Amino acid sequence: MAQPDASIAPNSGATVSGNTTAAHLNALAQAEAQINEIILGKSAEIRLALTCLLAGGHLLLEDLPGVGKTTLARALAVTLGLSSQRIQFTSDLLPSDLTGVSVYQRDSGRFEFQPGPIFTHLVLADEINRGTPKTQSALLEAMAESQVTVDGVSHRLPQPFFVIATQNPVEQSGTFELPESQLDRFLMSIRLGYPSAAAEKALLAAPERRELLEQRSALLSREQLLEAQQAAQQLRANDALLDYVIALTSATRSDPRVRVGLSPRGARGLLQAARCHASLALRKFTLPEDVQGVFVAVARHRLILAPECRESAAQVAQMIMESVPAI
Repeated sequence: MAQPDASIAPNSGATVSGNTTAAHLNALAQAEAQINEIILGKSAEIRLALTCLLAGGHLLLEDLPGVGKTTLARALAVTLGLSSQRIQFTSDLLPSDLTGVSVYQRDSGRFEFQPGPIFTHLVLADEINRGTPKTQSALLEAMAESQVTVDGVSHRLPQPFFVIATQNPVEQSGTFELPESQLDRFLMSIRLGYPSAAAEKALLAAPERRELLEQRSALLSREQLLEAQQAAQQLRANDALLDYVIALTSATRSDPRVRVGLSPRGARGLLQAARCHASLALRKFTLPEDVQGVFVAVARHRLILAPECRESAAQVAQMIMESVPAI
């Protein structure tokens, strides 16, 4: 069973100066450029993935196999200097296979906790909806509280802790639809989709992505990423912007196509994501276009549509955003 990296430690909570923050955000911009060299033609999706990580959230990738979901997760881990584990979800995967178990040690006469693969910085939960609901729920505490509890004892997870879960379309055989409580733990949901013809031609002409990843190195340390997270999440947002976030949230709750709109947790996530989106643009304040840049990704998996609605959740979120005037 996986052992936690010795370099992994909880967030120290240290504050950072403006100059230090600017340096870290510039390093993040370089990291974004490096990931774009590996994942071709998906700059908007890469920006959203980095925004999600910077906001301290978790990311759900719903797409067909073979479009680069795993490569994106590996590129993030390599470029940002994070330890990572890939967990393949199957119908026979047990919760203890994720979290770890207490094992009796004959020499000491005590039970000792053996950490599972979830004790890492970046967890790739591959094909999460092929796991049973019981195993899926094992991630709930980890994603919400950054800890796991085994035999009544809580164990802190390393920081930063970032879950990227991939999900196949639910109509595929052998899948279990994620419950609403699990979906709400993901800050964002995005789709990579097929590459453009030009990007696919470049992929075919270039070396394997695995070879490119092996040639790349980390552009940030774990400590630098934690400091950048802290600074980005404290970025200024004025009252007018808060009113815009509230207006969008209220619109999701009153739209006749939507049975359940954004929760207060979703509204807070929208604001945090907008702040981090602004940080990646190297700005010290948040604008309405930052909210618009992340709204669909934050809302699409949280909206529960009315049975008669013919549009997808992403289409409904886009139409709601276009109907609410910006400040």
